[in-house]
Amino acid sequence: MLNLLISITASIFTTALMLRFATDSTWIAMAVSTLVFLAIFILITRVVMKKVGVLMQSAQKDVLANRGDRAIKSLQEGMKYGTWQFYVKPQINSQIGSIHYLKREFNEALPYLEKGFVRNWVSMAMLGISYMKKNKRNKMHATFDKAMTGNRKEPMIYALYAYCLDQIGERNKAIEVLQKGIKKTGGDERLSENVALLEAGKKMKMRGFGDAWYQFHLEKQGAIIKKQTKALTGRRKQVLR
Repeated sequence: MLNLLISITASIFTTALMLRFATDSTWIAMAVSTLVFLAIFILITRVVMKKVGVLMQSAQKDVLANRGDRAIKSLQEGMKYGTWQFYVKPQINSQIGSIHYLKREFNEALPYLEKGFVRNWVSMAMLGISYMKKNKRNKMHATFDKAMTGNRKEPMIYALYAYCLDQIGERNKAIEVLQKGIKKTGGDERLSENVALLEAGKKMKMRGFGDAWYQFHLEKQGAIIKKQTKALTGRRKQVLR
C-alpha cells in the first residue's frame, strides 16, 4: 500500500539524514525515524479514511433515495483509495455487494460479498445466506463462523446463522449457535426466545430484530407484503376510532 511505502521511505530517509548531519547514535536516529514513520502513516490514514467516509455517506444517501445504481458507481470510483490504505477495498466491496443484495441482484452481489470485510456483519451474513441458497453448506458454515468471530457482540449474526441452519435441517446446531450467542452477548432475550422455540420444535421468530431482518430476504415477498398490509390496516383502524 502506498501509505506504508511512503512512510517507510520517509523513515529510512530520516535515518540517513540524522546519521549524516545530526548524530552518530544509531538509536537516536532510529527513534526519530520511527516518529516520522508514525506521523506520516497516521496523517495519510486520516486523510484517506476521511475521503472514504464522505464517499460512504454519499452512497448511503443515494441508497435511501432509491438511487442504488448511482451509489454503486460512486463506490466503484472509490476503489482508487484502496491503493493507499489497507482494508479500504474490502469495505467498499462489502457496501457494493450489500446494495446489489438489497436490490435482489444476488448473482451480481456474490463476487463483491466474497471480497468483503469480515467485520461488516451485514455483508458477511448476506454472503452466508447466498451460499445457503446455492446449497454450498461448507462455505455457509465457514462464512458465518468468520462473521461470529469478527462480530462477537452482535446478536443478529447468531440468529441469522441459526435460522439458516434450521432451514437446512441442522436444528441441533442452530440451538448450539444461539446458546453461544446468548453467552457472548450477555443474555440477549431474542436469542433465548428462539432457543425455546427450536427446542419446542417450532420455527424461529425474527421480527424482534425489526426492519433489519427484512434486508436479508429470507422471507417470501408475499409474506412480507401481507404483514405490512396487516400492520397498515391496524393503524388505519386505530385512526378511525
